[in-house]
Amino acid sequence: MTELEESEELEALVLTPDERARGVRVDRVMFTMDWTGEDHPGQLAAFVAGRVRAFGAEPAGIDTDVVHRAAEDDPTLRRGDVPVRQLDHLAGVLADLGRTLLVRENGTDTYELLVALTGGREPAGLLHEGLPVRAWGSEPEETLVSLNCPDCSQMLVWELPPSETLADEHCDCGAALFDAEGRPLPNVVLHA
Repeated sequence: MTELEESEELEALVLTPDERARGVRVDRVMFTMDWTGEDHPGQLAAFVAGRVRAFGAEPAGIDTDVVHRAAEDDPTLRRGDVPVRQLDHLAGVLADLGRTLLVRENGTDTYELLVALTGGREPAGLLHEGLPVRAWGSEPEETLVSLNCPDCSQMLVWELPPSETLADEHCDCGAALFDAEGRPLPNVVLHA
C-alpha cells in the first residue's frame, strides 16, 4: 500500500463524506493536547463529542467529569496522569459507539488525537504525513527510549522497533549504558 493509499484510508476513517467532498484536511479534525492536559477543562470531551456528532451519532456519555472526580481523591496522582486517564475513559466510551480514538505518533510528548468511525475494528498500518497513527491503548510500533548519560549528561534518544534492544549500547563518550541483554546498567536512569 502506498503512502497516498494509507492517507486515503485514514481520511475515510476520520472525515465524514461531506468533509472529504469539501477537501477538509485531516489536520482540521485533529485535537492536540500537551502531555500535562487540556488548556481548559472539558475541551477534550467537547472535541470527541463534536466528532461523534459529525458522524451522525448522539455523543451520550462523552465527558471526562468522572475522571476528574476520581483524580481529586487519588493521592498517588502525578502530573500527566489525568490526560492518560481521560484518554483511556474516552476510548472505552467511543468503542461502545463503534468509534476509535486514534493517536498520531509524532515523537513528542504532545497527544495528537483523532476520532475514527471504525465499527469496532482496530485499524492498523495508518499514516498521517509519514507518521504512524494507531488506536489509543494499542502497542506502538516503536518504543521511545531516552536517558541522560551518567558520565557526560548528554541526552540520548532511540526509537526501537519491537524486535530490537539496546544490548551493549554505549554513549559517544564511551560510557556503557546497557548490558548484553539490553537492560540499563545500574547507574543509568531512563526517562519515564
